[in-house]
Amino acid sequence: MKTYHLFILLITSFFINAQSNCDDANSYLVNAYSHVKDAYDSNNISHLKYYANRSLESFKLSKKTLTTCGCETALKLANKSFELLAKVEDVETYEDGRFYVKRARDISKECVIEIDKCASKSNNLSSENTELSDLQNEQLLLHQQQEALKLKEAQLKTKMALQKIEVLNLKKKELILSYKKAISSNIKSYNEALKVCDCNHEFIKDESGSQDYSDRDFSDIKNHYNNNIRILASNYLDQLSLCAN
Repeated sequence: MKTYHLFILLITSFFINAQSNCDDANSYLVNAYSHVKDAYDSNNISHLKYYANRSLESFKLSKKTLTTCGCETALKLANKSFELLAKVEDVETYEDGRFYVKRARDISKECVIEIDKCASKSNNLSSENTELSDLQNEQLLLHQQQEALKLKEAQLKTKMALQKIEVLNLKKKELILSYKKAISSNIKSYNEALKVCDCNHEFIKDESGSQDYSDRDFSDIKNHYNNNIRILASNYLDQLSLCAN
């Protein structure tokens, strides 16, 4: 009789543990799918890479629990999504990144469906072998509440991170605009001065091009525009020396 009870206890423990792992995997996969959808809906490469990396981290966490959950199909799909998202970090264009993200998004959706099937199957098996006690039900509820809090915390962190990115991008745009205004003002002053000289000279022009530098860091932006200012000043002095001769 003692051996029989021990066997039942071990079987019960097995199904409870499998169910817990499936629940954990389910939470991670839902997070991964949510992030990859946000990556696909992003309108620039910075946000796309940010959300793709968030999804990648969630898939990495899910793989640890999927191996003990017993859902092989979900594990294979998670691995495929992981491999696709791992390629996003090195892409150079928004279109290339979105190509990998779209495929990962579609596979992620299938992965969530498969883990739901496994979780449901595990629930049925567990119900057939044992009935959870009130304490176990409370523990499961507590676990779900904790997962909900973790998800809310992750969403809050994501929102704060995006706000920081937006503030940083705004500061970059303001810096670039200030430089462009300064360059425009200098060009106007240089040409007016050369006009007063009334000599054969070429008008000073902005040769910096139309390339968007808002995705660079602050040091690159400053170096680029400071160099343009130095070139303009040098051109002006060259033209001024021609007037002197």
